[in-house]
Amino acid sequence: MGMSEVFWTGLYSSLIGFAIAIMASCYKSKCSKIDVGCIHITRDVEAEEDIDRNQPTQSPIQSNARL
Repeated sequence: MGMSEVFWTGLYSSLIGFAIAIMASCYKSKCSKIDVGCIHITRDVEAEEDIDRNQPTQSPIQSNARL
């Protein structure tokens, strides 16, 4: 594998990771209106908070301890 292929693979992986991190940050944000340029997003934040509260959360350490 040439140096060029390694560079492009690393660049694509970094860009995809960055996009996923931005999407995760947007989901965790509890803003009801988001305006970016010509994109306007209105979310029902209260319904999302109810869903998040009703789903039990476990860390991987807790789930492995019960096995």
